[in-house]
Amino acid sequence: MNLRAASPTAADPFGAHLRHWRQHRRLSQLDLAQEADVSTRHLSYVETGRAAPSREMVLRLAERLEVPLRERNALLVAAGFAPMYRQRSLDDPALRPARRAVDLVLKGHEPFPALAVDRHWNLVAHNAVVPLLMAGASAELLKPPVNVLRLSLHPDGLAPRIANLAQWRAHLLERLQQQIAATGDATLTALHDELAAYPVGIACHDAPSAGGELAGVVVPFQLATPNGLLSFISTTTIFGTPVDVTLQELAVESFFPADAQTAAALAALTPAAP
Repeated sequence: MNLRAASPTAADPFGAHLRHWRQHRRLSQLDLAQEADVSTRHLSYVETGRAAPSREMVLRLAERLEVPLRERNALLVAAGFAPMYRQRSLDDPALRPARRAVDLVLKGHEPFPALAVDRHWNLVAHNAVVPLLMAGASAELLKPPVNVLRLSLHPDGLAPRIANLAQWRAHLLERLQQQIAATGDATLTALHDELAAYPVGIACHDAPSAGGELAGVVVPFQLATPNGLLSFISTTTIFGTPVDVTLQELAVESFFPADAQTAAALAALTPAAP
């Protein structure tokens, strides 16, 4: 399954990068020219390499095309300018306040599970509840970096214990496809193809209907555990207006109990803080 055309390389000229993103967003040169307030002729010249863009124009075009920060850096470099957005590890001292904020969100969400992932869904951080839910998964899948989507849908991961596997699988694949459409990331495309090839399996025999009060509102995550069936709804939190590549690509996934039984089970699993 090919969800996008091949991306230009670092050696390709700016025009190739611009054409890639314009076509990825399904815009004509006229459409982009109007949105970026430039002449169609000049945009055509820039795309074909007959004219060089200014730094301001590169950033304006990237903004109109909603290009992620990592790829905006690539556009700037291809046009002959220095990268604008820094990319640092979350453990970098400059990002210490951001890391502290993430840790506070994760810890504050206990006794419910919450985790932080990077742009490829690799686990960056988690609270104390998450390992309890991952118990029983293959040791191979738990080796860093842990990809939470692979862990969820792999037959040796959580998949056999997900009561509404077909529904949850479809939900995750749709989210991933939307992310690919937004970022054009080849690694995510490969991950999508890998996950889509996993067997769907069957729902746990004692699983209730995945509908109920949540039908048509959210897709629940239903996990069979020794403490009974746990049912969650999830939310995603991202940093607002980040100017750092790492922060733009970081997401916190928080899971909330979808019923009283789940809330009680999690409260019993997690000892109260002294």
